[in-house]
Amino acid sequence: MSAFLIAVLCLVMVGTSLLSGIFGMAGGMILVGVLLVMMPVPEAMMLHGVTQMASNGWRGLLWWRYVRLGAAASYVGGSLIALLVWSFTRYVPSTPVALLILGLTPFAVRLAPESYRPNPEKTHQGILYGLACMTLILLCGVAGPLVDQFFLGGKLDRREIIATKAVCQVFAHAAKLVYFGTLVSQTGSLDPIVAVLAVASSMLGTTVAKRVLEAMSDQQYRRWANGIITVIAGYYVCHGTVLIVLAHAYAR
Repeated sequence: MSAFLIAVLCLVMVGTSLLSGIFGMAGGMILVGVLLVMMPVPEAMMLHGVTQMASNGWRGLLWWRYVRLGAAASYVGGSLIALLVWSFTRYVPSTPVALLILGLTPFAVRLAPESYRPNPEKTHQGILYGLACMTLILLCGVAGPLVDQFFLGGKLDRREIIATKAVCQVFAHAAKLVYFGTLVSQTGSLDPIVAVLAVASSMLGTTVAKRVLEAMSDQQYRRWANGIITVIAGYYVCHGTVLIVLAHAYAR
């Protein structure tokens, strides 16, 4: 990779980690799209996983005083159950189905009765959503907006949401890497210099995001976060629907 492309990649890392550091979402999805354009799939997936672990880990350290250990523990517990169950099978849905699942789940949560809506402060819900989100990660590669919708439930403030979700996402990305075996099989294909610069750029963006998040109110944070979830989920649904329509059209 040329010096120019490495510089572009670092700028993208700073920008996407800044977005994720403020809202805890969207940055990773944008980043993986850019990486797939700039490098082969194995390298892109490996670099994405490593940088996301670094970004979320650093975010968790920056906000460690706000981590709600009870909420994180119940979510990780549910994730472990999903990881254990899905380790016995390697079912992978088609791309359109995966996109529709990712897009429809947050809307389904919003339509659920009040008593069934997400609340990260409740242990049984943490286990349930941890299981559901890890299932999506293992089947589709990402959990989509569902994990974000879950942490926006309840009464956690913006710093507690960012901090607790960061801890949970570190585990999720680590589990995904182990599950798919990329950490072992693709290490040799990843340029260590690019990896170090990417991790450093992600940490820089996350650090800058801390100041932006501190300047926001909880009301502003929730309004923007819910809007981003709606846009991302809507994109997943539209993309999945288009792929299904095109597949049927070509099959005729």
